[in-house]
Amino acid sequence: MIRNLFILLTIIVSGLVNAQNNDEAIVVMELFTSQGCSSCPPADELLDAIKKSYEKDNVYVLSYHVDYWNRLGWKDPFSDVSFSDYQRDYAQQFNSRSIYTPQLVVNGSEHFTGSNSTKALAAIRNYSKSKRTNTIKFIKPKRENNKITLTYNVEGASFDQITIALVVSERITEIGRGENRNRTLKNTNIVANRLVKMDTTGSVMLSVPDWIDPNDELSIIAYTQNNKLVTMGASKISI
Repeated sequence: MIRNLFILLTIIVSGLVNAQNNDEAIVVMELFTSQGCSSCPPADELLDAIKKSYEKDNVYVLSYHVDYWNRLGWKDPFSDVSFSDYQRDYAQQFNSRSIYTPQLVVNGSEHFTGSNSTKALAAIRNYSKSKRTNTIKFIKPKRENNKITLTYNVEGASFDQITIALVVSERITEIGRGENRNRTLKNTNIVANRLVKMDTTGSVMLSVPDWIDPNDELSIIAYTQNNKLVTMGASKISI
């Protein structure tokens, strides 16, 4: 509890001092994490603190749960092999020989250990000075049973792909086995489903996984990337 409070206060103070009032800037922070990784909880806490401190700014955080830790005794309920593959795509772009958790990727341009608050805050300050080159607009999503439909339109510079992620605001999980056994973990902005499109405009349908509860707070976070996976624009809408 004391650690969580210290992280939150550090982020809030830094945000008050250093945040840029720049509506044209966007910061997309993608955390690759796992409930089966003992090094990941501090990164999950940091991501939650960033979300709370910068909720009124154009800072978008996403938590991608990878599947390669599942073999060690605890199957992360939010994990997906496609998220691990996405992380491997970044490894290729960064010329990395391996993938790791917790890894925080910022605007598709740099990566570092996800619990490093100093580097995370420096990245927010840095990318808050730049301008986005795309604007993403939505028509209000519609949810019917286990399906969500959404229409989007991208304006601005050409891009290679747009990621459309269904995000769950937060979850608390009691861990029964593995490296984090007997711990209670909080995960923030969990990616529940991810679609990648290449069209400037279009309609998509997202499946809602069975583990999502009716009372979960859901949103869509979309972001465009070039062929090097560098982020060009981002937007969010609640469901």
